[in-house]
Amino acid sequence: MRSLFSIFLITIFVGCTLQASAQKLNQIQVIGSHNSYKSQMAPELLSYLSKVNPAASQSLEYAHIPLEEQLDLGLRNLELDVFHDPEGGRYADPKGLEIIKSAGGKTPDYDPTDALSKPGLKLFHIQDLDFQSHYLLFADALKALRTWSDNNPDHTPIFILINAKDGNIPGTRPVLPFTATALDSIDLEIRTHLGMENLITPDMVRGKYSSLEEAVLAGNWPILKDVRGKFLFVLDENEEKIDRYLTAKPELKDAVLFVNKKEGNSTAGFRIINNAEKEEAYIRDLVKKGYMIRTRADSDTKQARTNDYSTFEKAKTSGAQVISTDYYYPSTFFKSDYRINFEGNRFERPNPVLQNN
Repeated sequence: MRSLFSIFLITIFVGCTLQASAQKLNQIQVIGSHNSYKSQMAPELLSYLSKVNPAASQSLEYAHIPLEEQLDLGLRNLELDVFHDPEGGRYADPKGLEIIKSAGGKTPDYDPTDALSKPGLKLFHIQDLDFQSHYLLFADALKALRTWSDNNPDHTPIFILINAKDGNIPGTRPVLPFTATALDSIDLEIRTHLGMENLITPDMVRGKYSSLEEAVLAGNWPILKDVRGKFLFVLDENEEKIDRYLTAKPELKDAVLFVNKKEGNSTAGFRIINNAEKEEAYIRDLVKKGYMIRTRADSDTKQARTNDYSTFEKAKTSGAQVISTDYYYPSTFFKSDYRINFEGNRFERPNPVLQNN
């Protein structure tokens, strides 16, 4: 005959198992990287920028390991910046090469496969200046992510923020604007190289509800175990550009990308709120209501230079589901022990605000 203590333990075990199996996508908290594709800038370029714009030069003193290695480490959020280049070749000869040569530096082998001459979305940080990337073609990055995912089919969903870069910077070549059609090309490349079966989409979350926001407020995020091995993409852009995307994908129907729309809009569901120190209570309130939030642990190398974890602590306690950093490893550019992870050197945990919901 089982003791009451044994029955109690079994009840606790079964309850925990059921709770874990019913955990929803928004009830986790993960750490990922910012400008995830970025490889190291040539020192001659950083030196040049330090004379022209010292603050900008300091803010660029970071780099990342390849995307697949970040995922192997346990990161589950990436950020990718794309440039519109439908004909190819627009960014094939960066002006920064002349700066490197004039300083006596060695020209980096930044494009060994001549990827920049090919049509399609490009993947780097700043035209002509911060142009070195682990993958110069968005399509090649997507293919690499698909291969990694196929080899790790039970992975926690990977959240990917997309910046559609079309800002002109004095002294650099003009970029092409992201029209509604150009923004829709982001969808097309993701569909082509990842496959719809590997995506968490607004349609999936909306389900039977009349709008995405209504579904989010009703807690209709998918069960985590049902969406393992998938990717969720978010267009992290300003209101004007998001509205352009929505002209191609009204109400996000048949859309790949979630959008950073403020609550109160029918397409709101995934918010980008970067200042966790200032907005901790605001973020927590939105998380409790059902929204998913991305915030940052650090920015522009500032926290890493002073070993300041206060922003990260606020990000954690806010309940923001996605926290990005440039420092899952300490800096190799300056002396600092600053490194971002959860307890036990992990990059994923139950959401502290929602774990009992």
